[in-house]
Order: sequence, then structure tokens, then C-alpha cells
Amino acid sequence: MTIDMSQFYQVFFDEADELLAEMEKLLLALDVSAPDSEDLNAIFRAAHSIKGGAATFAFNDITEVTHMLESLLDRIRKGEMALTPEHVEAFLVSKDVLTMQMDGHHHGSSVDQDAVASVCLRLKALSQGIAEVPAAVASPAPAVAPEPASADAAPVADADGNCSFRIELPEVPQRDVDALAAELGLLGTISQETLADKRVVFTLTTPESQDSIVAICSFVLDPDDLKITHGGAEGALQSGVTNADLPLAAQAGAAEAKPAVEEPGYGIFEPEKTDAVSPPAAAAPAAEARNPGRRATDKEGAGQESSSIRVGIEKVDQLINLVGELVITQAMIEQRIGVLDPIQYERLLNSVGQLTRNTRDLQEAVMSIRMMPMDYVFSRFPRMVRDLAGKLGKKVDFVTRGAATELDKGLIERIVDPLTHLVRNSVDHGIEMPEKRRAAGKNEAGKLTLSAAHQGGNIVIEVSDDGGGLSRDRILDKAKQQGLPVSDTMPDADVWQLIFAPGFSTAEVVTDVSGRGVGMDVVKRNITAMGGTVDIRSVPGAGTTIAISLPLTLAILDGMSVRVGEEVYILPLGYVIESLQPVAADVKDIAGQGQVVKIREEYLPLIPLYQIFAIEPNFTDPAQGIVVILEADGKKAALLVDALVGQQQVVVKNLESNFRKVAGISGATILGDGGVSLILDVSALLRSSRQLNADPVFF
Repeated sequence: MTIDMSQFYQVFFDEADELLAEMEKLLLALDVSAPDSEDLNAIFRAAHSIKGGAATFAFNDITEVTHMLESLLDRIRKGEMALTPEHVEAFLVSKDVLTMQMDGHHHGSSVDQDAVASVCLRLKALSQGIAEVPAAVASPAPAVAPEPASADAAPVADADGNCSFRIELPEVPQRDVDALAAELGLLGTISQETLADKRVVFTLTTPESQDSIVAICSFVLDPDDLKITHGGAEGALQSGVTNADLPLAAQAGAAEAKPAVEEPGYGIFEPEKTDAVSPPAAAAPAAEARNPGRRATDKEGAGQESSSIRVGIEKVDQLINLVGELVITQAMIEQRIGVLDPIQYERLLNSVGQLTRNTRDLQEAVMSIRMMPMDYVFSRFPRMVRDLAGKLGKKVDFVTRGAATELDKGLIERIVDPLTHLVRNSVDHGIEMPEKRRAAGKNEAGKLTLSAAHQGGNIVIEVSDDGGGLSRDRILDKAKQQGLPVSDTMPDADVWQLIFAPGFSTAEVVTDVSGRGVGMDVVKRNITAMGGTVDIRSVPGAGTTIAISLPLTLAILDGMSVRVGEEVYILPLGYVIESLQPVAADVKDIAGQGQVVKIREEYLPLIPLYQIFAIEPNFTDPAQGIVVILEADGKKAALLVDALVGQQQVVVKNLESNFRKVAGISGATILGDGGVSLILDVSALLRSSRQLNADPVFF
């Protein structure tokens, strides 16, 4: 029986992505002058686990890079070599190459073989104590095909195409012996013997490949305790890897009569122990390699199994939808029992009350499954800031706060690009060059802070720097050159918002980092599309803070139900400031521009909702209806409705995927009576207030 290893690919790639991210995080935090031994061990374990998983799935290119990376890391963590900045830089480049190779196997993307060869040469040179790759070998040599395996190492097939393998086990419980015997018995003919020291030896005759045997063994027993050889051969072939599979450097070592201890074979097994074995810590992570779906989550729990499982996001979404339907059904039941006699039906009403509480708890628990820590986003920026600062010749201390703050997965994925642009802008435009900072009496290393915190029903993400701040005069001058409607008396908050205008840039030189005026308008548009807002605070000479406020989730929202005629609409509560009934004297007509209403000495445009959607209202006179004061994107307006129905939490349904896109509507929900209510797009309504005239229905 041949095992289809491709079914485990996704587990390996997911695990490898996490390990590479953790490796990069630890490398960036290393103190080169006095590295923490636990951090070095954790980096080594990550490389070792990736190497083991790659060998299991025969990704030999990944295995070769991680083998060299692991060898260099092992020397450093044993104290045989001092850690230097060159080592850290080489490790980071290796991480990039491994990511590229992973993408090549996972998504079929192209792999730069020159970069792979270059990093291998670099790691080998550093392992030999050479600070830099010699010029003679700086350019990668042409790829050389591995030599065929030697006669001693290669299995010899019989007339039927079968090969014999000897599999030696340590002293293990009988249930493990039986389990392995049952699995190997599916591959061919197997015999079993027990040695004097209670070790067990299997002899397997099979037409299957060696990889199949390695995979079976590694999923049953700890590969560090196994010894696999070709039956009758003197050259012990450990970890199921032939000489032809080794890197060229290792092949040379393998040709020597005495095997080199410092050139271990790679694969999912460690080499056979000699008198010069490394400390137990080096072999500890071997168990991680046999199952890439399992790893330690921190230093203290390195030997413990993960307490989490991987579940496809589509399954989570399906669960959330079903719970949403349950919430709607529960609301229907509550509405039906509202007319019952509370004395006669006391027990029924109490049961429904208990159902309501349990449903709400279930809804909150299920919603929390989609919540992910902001560290998922924050962890990708330290490397980017480091590389960008080095490229620009700046010094930047990068600090993150609130990385454990949780946000809906859908929003987390969409916030990555806007934050990337804002962080790059802070490094490029915000933080000054070291000499300029010294002249201003500042620390030559600028400080860039990325933070996240909950505020009410929203999450606020801030990108702050202690750089030179925004220049009000330069922004106004540039805005005037582009014909934007500005004045010298504009408040600072409005001036800062000008940087979000399309094509706006105050950069004097266009570089590959920024200066083309592309990006900030996209940042604002993307955040607004997520129901969020962007606020800027800046002090000349002291720095700039850009704050993004987002709802915690797009799947449920707190809403205010309003009625217009026979229709009920939902207003997202986050946009509602207040509601009131104006007096006739506070409502003014503006020729050709509709009406405004005076609210505490401030005139706000009046948006008649019935006029927007061509509905027959109960009231057309604002003095007889209700106005709801809304605020979005720093703009306010008054929405005229017939009445307020109430406040409730609603489950958002995507209208576009179920019907079509409707201007002014962001979604829909199902009410307790089974009717469909539309959720208003407040930002679109406020934009309409500047265009609204006497003509009905402009959408």
C-alpha cells in the first residue's frame, strides 16, 4: 500500500509558516552581545522541525537549506562560535529563502535558485568561521547533479522487484511494537525477532519506496529511537536517506572512512549517536519533526502538545451563520410570547428567558472563534521596519503594545495593507535622519510605536512616531497647487486630512519607498469600507499619531431600528450621536440645497430618508417627525425618520451576495417577526447630504 503524503501537505505548510514567523521574531529580538540561550534553542528547534517535516515530504531543497542553517545554529548555541550581526543577517536571509521555497511547493510560484545557492554558500562560509563569502564563490556555481548512491548504500532488488529493509526498535511497549508491525505488514512481508536486550528488529521485504517506510515509522514511534538499514548491508542507512540525497558537502564527508560527527545526515531522524554526541537539548525536538502538525507554543511548554486545533475558516463561517439563524429564531419566539398572559404562562416565559440567555452566550462564544490577536498583524512589521530603516540610513526602535488585543479575522486580513503603508510612511517621512535628530536634541534612534486597544465596541489601532511631525504650511501649499478647496484658517484636523486626497504627496523626491502620492487615499478608502475612521494628531518637532478605529466584527452589530412609512431600517449604533424632535423654527430652507436643522448653534444638513428611497412617509414636516444626528468621517448630518422603533443587536447578512448591490445599503438582517430590514450605509447617506436637492431618489 502506498501512502498519499499529499494529504498532510497543508498541515506542514501551516506549521512551517508559524515556525518561520516565530524564528524571525526571535532573531529580531536577539541581543547579539549576550544572546539568551533559550532563544537560541527555540530558533534551533524551529529550523529542526522544518527540516524534519520537509524530509518527510521529500522537499529536499528545503531540507538542504535547513540542514545548513541548523548546523550553524547548533555551533552557536553550543558556544563553539560567538553570535555576530552577520549571523543574524544570514539567518534572516535564510528565512526569506525558505519562505520562497515553501511558496514554490505550496503555490507553484517561481524559486530563485541563485538566491538559494547564495544563502547555502553564505551559511557554509559562516559555519567555517569565514565572516563573508569569498569573492571566488560569491556567485553561485552551476547546479551539479548528485552522484548516484554507492553500492553499499543503495537497496538491491530481487527478481520480483522487492527490497529488504532492517528496522531496529529500542525497548518500547508491546503495543507500539504491535502497531508498527500492523502498519508495516501492509507494505509487504515482515518477520520479527526480539534481541537479548529486549529490542525488536523487523525485516521487511517490500516493493515500496524507502520513503513509505520512513513515513510509517515516524508516525508510530519516535524517529530518534529508530535505526533503519538495508537488509544485509554493512553501511547503516539511518533516517531512510541515501547518500545521493545529501548535499554535495555532506557527500564528501560521507566518502571518508570515519564519519564526521559535525556533518549529521538530515531527514526526519537524527544520526546514530557517537561518543561525541551533542547535549540532550539538541535531540529534544526530534519528536516535533515526526508530526509537523504539533509543536510547542513557548519555551516553557516545548515538550507539551498544542492545546489548539486547525479548523477551516469556511467551517467557522458556517457555524456563525447557523448561530445567527438561531438568534433570529429566538427573537421570533420572544416576539410571539409577548402577547401571552405572564401569570398563566409563567413557566413557558421563564424557559424562553433561559433560552435567550443561553443563545446570547452561545453567540458570543462562537463569535470569539473568529477573533484573532493583533499579533498576527504586528509580528510582520519588525523585520520590515528593520530592513527599511537600514535602507534609508535611519535608526528606529520599533515597539508594539496590545498585541493580544483581538479583532475579527476578516478585519485583521484587510487591515494588513493599510497598516503596512502607514508604518512605511512613518519610517520614511516621519522619523528624521540620525544627524538631524541629534541636532534637534533628540535620541538619534527614532521611536515607532504600533498599538491596539479596545474602546467600547471598537478597536483603536495607532501608529505613532516621535519624528518631525506634519508640516501644515507644506500641506496647504501642495493642496493649493493641486486645486483643492483649502484656506489658511482651516483647523489642523482638517489640514491633516488633506494627505488622504488622491495623488497627494509632499515628498520632494520620488523613491521606491514613497513619493508618488499613491496609497494614503487607498488607506482611507479601505478603512472606511470596513466601517472604520482615521484620525491624525501631529505636533511639529514632536511626532505624528494616526489612529484607526474599527468595529470588532462585521458579523454582528448593535443597531437602532427606525421606521419610515411602513418600512423599518437599521442604523449602526456607532454612528448615532443622539435623536430629538426639532421645533419648526430650527428648520431652515436653502434654495436648491434642501433643508438644514439647527442643533445647539450648529446647522446640519437634513436628510429625509423617505426622499432617498421614494417611500410614502407618515410625516414630511421635520417638526412632526424625529431627526437622528449621525456622524461619520468627521461629518455630521440629521436623518429625518417617522419614529424610533428600538435598539437591538442584529446579525448582518450580505445583501450583495444574495441579491445585488444597493446604493445606500450596507447589508440586511432578519427581524423577530421574520421580516427583512435593510442596514443603512451611513457614510453614503452623509455623502448624499452634500448632493441632495429637491429631486427625489438620487441613488
